[in-house]
Amino acid sequence: MTAKRIIPCLDVKDGRVVKGVNFVNLTDAGDPVETAVAYEKAGADEIVFLDITASVRGAETVAETVMRVAERLAVPLSVGGGIRTASDATAILRAGADKVSINTAAIHSPDLINTLADKFGSQCVVVAIDAAKEGDGYRVYSKGGKAREDLDALEWAFEAQKRGAGEILLTSIDRDGTNKGFECELTKLVSDSLNIPVIASGGAGEMSHFADAFEIAHADAALAASVFHFGKIHIAELKKYLDGRGVFVRI
Repeated sequence: MTAKRIIPCLDVKDGRVVKGVNFVNLTDAGDPVETAVAYEKAGADEIVFLDITASVRGAETVAETVMRVAERLAVPLSVGGGIRTASDATAILRAGADKVSINTAAIHSPDLINTLADKFGSQCVVVAIDAAKEGDGYRVYSKGGKAREDLDALEWAFEAQKRGAGEILLTSIDRDGTNKGFECELTKLVSDSLNIPVIASGGAGEMSHFADAFEIAHADAALAASVFHFGKIHIAELKKYLDGRGVFVRI
């Protein structure tokens, strides 16, 4: 049995960790290096670093911050933001990241998934999918949740897996930053349909929400930001809670 993972997410803007609601109204939440180190000490299984200004700053600039974070960590580091080419991914991985996460670039150039999987291995390739409820399904959005795409979330997840993605980072735009709980319907739909790990993201507000992500939605990992950044939930306590619920986690 594979242990379920708890993953803090560092959304970084201009070199600072930030957090918002529904992808907007950003507030400062600290230095990325110190924040990542603190999470590792607290028991995080992995760190996700998303540079939300990378589309402007470029991957090389992002790599400088990644290097500062990676050299202080032992747990895996997944990095996203501004990765459009194999060269961009190479810069991020050379800086110390264990995985690269692609979103908008993968939507507009799906062959990028194949290219990265062939070059670095599927284990290094995370496809991030931002989705919102629409009718009876879920629609994919790009550009940080700002642009609606003509893609069904489940169909796109299937294609990403087929092209070589090793993992899906699935974020509910509707739940992002709301603390109302993960979108279990969406997460279960994707988790039960794919053969690769799915990370639930968007909406964590209390410990029971993480249990729901694992027990109801069958996620392989659960990612959160604000509840960790602002001390509402401590990772060590969360893991003890999940262990008490019978969820297999590393303590």
